[in-house]
Amino acid sequence: MATIRITESHNLGVDTAKSRVTVFEEMLSKFGVKLNWSGNKASFKGIGVSGSMSVSEQDVTVEIKLGMMARAAGVDGDRLKGSISRRLREAFDAE
Repeated sequence: MATIRITESHNLGVDTAKSRVTVFEEMLSKFGVKLNWSGNKASFKGIGVSGSMSVSEQDVTVEIKLGMMARAAGVDGDRLKGSISRRLREAFDAE
């Protein structure tokens, strides 16, 4: 099982950062995966993928575990990591 870990810094505070990570939630929803929030942490699980997200005052950390199904479907871990990083940066840079 391949694991992808992304940490993006921000200076928005927890509440604003949480509201901005909806872009990540929207991306996951396209694959039938939903975030289940508990405070400032969320977990998710879908076919071939599972993981978590945590939001702090300074950063957001996303950890994704790609299972055999995701790799068999051709999911490129490096490309996925780059896409998530880019989307988070754009979300945090948006005014």
